[in-house]
Amino acid sequence: MTRAKESCGAQESYRAEEGYGGDESYGGDESYGDPATAGVAVTTDGLPDWLTPVVRASRTVAPEELSRFLPPESGGGRQSAVLILFGEGARGPELLLMERASSLRSHPGQPAFPGGSLDPEDGDPATTGPLRAALREAEEETGLDPSGVQLFGVLPKLYIPVSEFVVTPVLGWWRSPTPVGVVDPGETARVFTVPVADLTDPANRATARHPSGHRGPAFLVASALVWGFTAGVIDRILYFAGWEQPWDRSKQVPLDWRA
Repeated sequence: MTRAKESCGAQESYRAEEGYGGDESYGGDESYGDPATAGVAVTTDGLPDWLTPVVRASRTVAPEELSRFLPPESGGGRQSAVLILFGEGARGPELLLMERASSLRSHPGQPAFPGGSLDPEDGDPATTGPLRAALREAEEETGLDPSGVQLFGVLPKLYIPVSEFVVTPVLGWWRSPTPVGVVDPGETARVFTVPVADLTDPANRATARHPSGHRGPAFLVASALVWGFTAGVIDRILYFAGWEQPWDRSKQVPLDWRA
């Protein structure tokens, strides 16, 4: 992109009082006939059985079950999207994540979902705009081929008050995996996958404690500490999909002011 990238996946805009939520979700299989959004579809056809709980959760979870902070009724906020991409690797189901470059001024080295702000060419923020933005940003940040990704659901929009980001989490199945890696070393340090088995392992779970007072779920996986916005979304997916295992919430990981 020629513009300065704005990443909603970073934790720079997450604080203790922020959570997850929205006022709409995409239910059922949808294909859009608008020529401007040709090729963008949400469908569950051919998904592996293990994704069924995630599909069910995406269709039934209520915004208030995710957060008490909902997007402004006025429609304001900085529209953005992230791609929550499930694949299947050598150890079974996995998620695609990226790590911010250590040279970045804001939250260097922090893991996040691929994603960012909507561009005008992405289309209507109320319909297909977030779908197209999630795929576009993932391609720009990780080099994946969007044609190998099947979008199968959308979670309720999330609102991050301090940054005014309205984030649409788009769920995808990596139907035809393609090579991924760092596209711009100035923004991304690495691109990696994390087995869901590692995310659900109680030994890898903890509560992150920031000097500002924020406490939230964290995952110590793939030589990384995943916390804040990204960890919170993963935590809710594991819970509502019925994959969560009991874990020690008193186990704390301190964060410094750079986080």
